[in-house]
Amino acid sequence: MDEVAHEKAVDVETIEIWFQDEARIGQKNKITRRWAKRGTRPSAPRDQRTASTYIFGAVCPKEGKGAALVMPACNTEAMNLHLLEIERAIAPGAHAVLLVDQAGWHMSAGLVVPHNITIIALPPKCPELNPVENVWEFMRDNWLSNRVFSSYDDLVDHCCDAWNKLVDQPWRIMSLGLRQWAHQF
Repeated sequence: MDEVAHEKAVDVETIEIWFQDEARIGQKNKITRRWAKRGTRPSAPRDQRTASTYIFGAVCPKEGKGAALVMPACNTEAMNLHLLEIERAIAPGAHAVLLVDQAGWHMSAGLVVPHNITIIALPPKCPELNPVENVWEFMRDNWLSNRVFSSYDDLVDHCCDAWNKLVDQPWRIMSLGLRQWAHQF
């Protein structure tokens, strides 16, 4: 982080560490385990339609905040819109270090990166380093699985509701996202 602070001429104390990723959520979602009385087999709805959408999500675990957009596709244009959303969530006067995986739209020459964000790529094939993966698992297990979405708009509404529930629980973002290796500078 010292290198970023020196390069961007920002105070190390004003750096916010953010993690970003996307999740595809679709009508054909997963069935998760549920508590049930021993000996029973509760039914779980399963949709065979294939409409899907993407949640572009980012969290700042130390501050317990997040920024997201629900988009119809994963591409550079969607990532640019998400960067603007993250920029709005950064504290005034702060600078964000945004850790991303190496998806093509994260490293595209067409990205327009706001002045208060520096993007750093995580090593390839290391999803365990990105706590947003834990956020997706939590959201799927608790708010987005075992259901049939009536339409694409219903799917988008559920994704938005799930994200809003998450950001209303800053302690949950902290619990799911804090990584000692990222916050010991």
